[in-house]
Amino acid sequence: MNPDGKTFLEINNICKDFPGVKALKSVNLTIEEGTIHAIVGENGAGKSTLMKILGGIYPPTSGVIKIHGEEIEFPTVSDALNKGVVLISQELNIAKDLMVYENIFIGGEINKFGIVNRDQMKEKAKELLASLGSNIDVSEVARHLSVAGMQLVEISRALRFDPKVLIMDEPTASLSEKETDNMFRVMMNLKARGITIIFISHRLPEVVKIADVVSVLRDGEYVGTLAKEDIDENKMVGMMVGRTLNDYYHHKVNKNLPKEYNFVVNNIGDGKSVFDVSFGTKAGEILVFAGLVGAGRTELFNLLFGITEKVSGSIEIRGEKVEIKNPSDAISHKISYVPENRKDEGLFLELPIKNNILMNILNEKCLSTKGFLKLKNMNGMAQKAVEERKIKTPDVDREVMSLSGGNQQKVLLARWLESNPNILILDEPTKGIDVGAKSEIYEMMGELAMQGITCIMVSSDLPEVIGVAQRILVMREGRIVTEITDKKDFNQELIMTYATGVRKADYSFKK
Repeated sequence: MNPDGKTFLEINNICKDFPGVKALKSVNLTIEEGTIHAIVGENGAGKSTLMKILGGIYPPTSGVIKIHGEEIEFPTVSDALNKGVVLISQELNIAKDLMVYENIFIGGEINKFGIVNRDQMKEKAKELLASLGSNIDVSEVARHLSVAGMQLVEISRALRFDPKVLIMDEPTASLSEKETDNMFRVMMNLKARGITIIFISHRLPEVVKIADVVSVLRDGEYVGTLAKEDIDENKMVGMMVGRTLNDYYHHKVNKNLPKEYNFVVNNIGDGKSVFDVSFGTKAGEILVFAGLVGAGRTELFNLLFGITEKVSGSIEIRGEKVEIKNPSDAISHKISYVPENRKDEGLFLELPIKNNILMNILNEKCLSTKGFLKLKNMNGMAQKAVEERKIKTPDVDREVMSLSGGNQQKVLLARWLESNPNILILDEPTKGIDVGAKSEIYEMMGELAMQGITCIMVSSDLPEVIGVAQRILVMREGRIVTEITDKKDFNQELIMTYATGVRKADYSFKK
């Protein structure tokens, strides 16, 4: 802790109960004024629940919150705002069809006698954005902004309320490295202005870089706090999950791979983002595609799964050419695909867990001869999948949106594994989830590989690429530029020299 700091916010014995779940258990926490205080923990540790209590979204079941020693309550978001506590949630609250300045002043429009003063709002919006080092056009429609731009609009909106505490829940989860660096500059600028920042993140290297103080939650309980000089990844991981970083990648590896390829891609391209890509995989192999954002990896697998149309190339499965024109064709050939954006492209958030898990096999295993759903069978199959995939939930009838990010990802994985695939494509499967859930996904990949299932993974996390892969293919500008097969050559520097073009392409594929 900062010995010169002044206590601003005290959280005393905060508990929060939901039906069947005790989300927070007597959490005690002290936040000092003018610091960047990171809160870390696994998915389901209670971080977001605690922040929503501070932001006035949830009332605590019991416990006390104090500001400058005065006991206060936040029954509504307005009450939290009036006390200077502003929450910027991971799910951005942007009205995409409104202009930037309208988003900044939404619900608090400058007006006189009921007539909105748009010119004054635009001018003030420019000032707020400029204070963050941004020159975003305030008359731009919000949907045209990048995620980083939308976050700056949210922060500008927060600054309208003259915040004392700004809670930022996973602000860098969808940002590039350059955008993240800019976000950190914004955070340091806000700190210099005396604003206290509570920073929630799964990206532990970022926490080491930016935080003054780190507090750890585990299973809804406060574990401990690290001062600036004590913050490092191993300590945080040990407090979060009881393991060290070195234990992350201790998954099984299938060392008895066949000589023949079971899945071969020949000169696939879409003429836009993917050009003349060829590669093969073996049954039981874990193959990882590395590269920078925009290298064409997601676009490649959208082609292979039939989401987008190829203009060239062919696919072979076990030596026979197959035609994949849509995802149904891919599924019929025992290919499963877990997309990067699980919420928009993978899950039905408002449906129960069991419906999400069994979605791909409803017709096959869950319908009676008369076309009615066999609910007892569904419950049994879904419960079995929940137990196998270690999904934390009181029951299979919960809406998926009520789960943490890591458990949502496990639900999506469970759905595709119910299809009994031979080839499993995973696009950034650990994005936005905690270290414990990551480790479980790696373990699952190892178990699947031992069963002879091919796992093809896309990852932008280089330590993950190196820790998980048996073989690495690096993409740049829509093409595979190199193949790395020897473990002694698995290092971040080599991968980056190919990904950035420092080294020229040297890849060729031979069956």
